[in-house]
Amino acid sequence: MMDIVDALIESEALKISPPGELFFYTSGTVGPYYINTHFLYGGPEPAGDLLDFIDAESDRADFPQNLQERVSVQLDEDARYRDVIDELTEAILAAESDAPSTWVSGGARRDWFFSLAVADRLERPHLFLFKDGRAADVDDDGQLRFVDDLTDETTVHVADLVTEASSYERAWIPAIRDRGGEMTFSANVVDRAQGGMKVLDKAGVPATALLRVDEDLFDALRQKNLVEEQQHETLTAYFRDPQKSMAAFLKQNPDFLQAALSCEDERTKSRARQLVKQDPYTLGLSL
Repeated sequence: MMDIVDALIESEALKISPPGELFFYTSGTVGPYYINTHFLYGGPEPAGDLLDFIDAESDRADFPQNLQERVSVQLDEDARYRDVIDELTEAILAAESDAPSTWVSGGARRDWFFSLAVADRLERPHLFLFKDGRAADVDDDGQLRFVDDLTDETTVHVADLVTEASSYERAWIPAIRDRGGEMTFSANVVDRAQGGMKVLDKAGVPATALLRVDEDLFDALRQKNLVEEQQHETLTAYFRDPQKSMAAFLKQNPDFLQAALSCEDERTKSRARQLVKQDPYTLGLSL
């Protein structure tokens, strides 16, 4: 059986900040880890290449066929990625019992890293969901074909990550229901434990995830000696109270922010300046 923790670490899909340091997030806050679930697709470079391909080609009629070819090659050549797909597939089959879905759906863009391969494993058609509300499948010539009617049809949705389930609530579930269909299950690679599963439950969509980012994960990382005790403490404190723990870290380590503001890396410097301007932890910061 696949060890999802090892898979995340080895692929760099889960990255923990070094002891005594934090990562700057695009939101202007800080935290002790990054999750890029799509890195399970071979690591940062192959995943980045596929994301670039999706960004450049997703409006082309032959996009789905070309994407399917890339995913199929990765599935054949990458045992770790294949194990993730198999785990998702098994979770869906266990949840469905004798009522298989009509479709397997995935939302633009990172869901497609996993949903296409799962659809292939289950031998079901794949439904591409776009952020603007469009839904599409593939015609007999491998061309993108938009779908307007899903009356009495069902889909299992496969996603790379569920955080607050805002994409589900805003786009993916309405895309199915507005066409007369129903999302009967949601299979996610990672649950960030930030309320998304409760949102899905409230929406009437049963859901699962291969991994939940919580204290059990942090304990597993410590037991595997993948993090030091200081990192474990920071991760646990962040999980219990992100606001309070990060405010305390910045107060106790003023040199950390000063070093970021004066470093040569422009992205780090920019995000550090954003944190100071926004002052999300109410520390009275100023440039």
